[in-house]
Amino acid sequence: MSRIHPTAIVDPAARVAADAEIGPWCHVGPDVTLHPGVQLVSSVVVDGVTEIGAGTIVHPFSVMGGPPQHGGYKGEPTRLVVGENNLIREGSTFNRGTVQGGGVTTVGSNCMFMTGAHVGHDSVVGNHVTFANNATLGGHVTIGDNVFLGGLCAIHQFGRVGRGAMVGGLAAVTRDVIPFGSVWGNHARLHGLNMVGLKRRGFDRAKIKRMLGFYRDLFEGDGTFAERLVRVEPATADLAEAAEIVAFIRDGGSRPLCLPET
Repeated sequence: MSRIHPTAIVDPAARVAADAEIGPWCHVGPDVTLHPGVQLVSSVVVDGVTEIGAGTIVHPFSVMGGPPQHGGYKGEPTRLVVGENNLIREGSTFNRGTVQGGGVTTVGSNCMFMTGAHVGHDSVVGNHVTFANNATLGGHVTIGDNVFLGGLCAIHQFGRVGRGAMVGGLAAVTRDVIPFGSVWGNHARLHGLNMVGLKRRGFDRAKIKRMLGFYRDLFEGDGTFAERLVRVEPATADLAEAAEIVAFIRDGGSRPLCLPET
């Protein structure tokens, strides 16, 4: 039987796993699904059509599935889906989606959200992502796997941050960040590759050297950026991560690309 503190308010229609824990002063709405091993520590609100994956722990004063902060939202039954084994610390807010944006906000698994993290409506967050304190996503943002977002950074609406990238603390990110890139500043500029992240994920010295050479050829070589992109593309045939960066750039997006300062 679920362990529900007597001060918690849990709607009878909510779907709560037998071993989920709901601590004091929590509120769980009727359209909520809590999977096995979910723990709401205390004073947590889970509302709307919201699903929280197995093993996720949510700390006090967090609001999961609150309505989107969007002027066009008219109370439609949009959703928030949170994956497994996430650690969500105090005061974090994850908004559900909007009809205009596809109707669902999606968060992956094995992520850490430090105090005050915010996931805006219709955003998509990958797996093994870290949000430092008060890192913020506007609406419709896409965050790849293994991204690190520094404290108090903000990602502009419709922005993309590629897999394995790092965003420095206090950065105002108004442009798309390439996979494995490292950006900081206000407004953020590209300052190379995320070397710490590459080493932590087991990239050997030879591969990192090749990645650095690719980066220099693309962002620091002769000619225009478009010319350099064409020139480096054949060299990515046997370097999957470089090919991923080229594909990310060619896919485009609603935001311009974050580039080094010239």
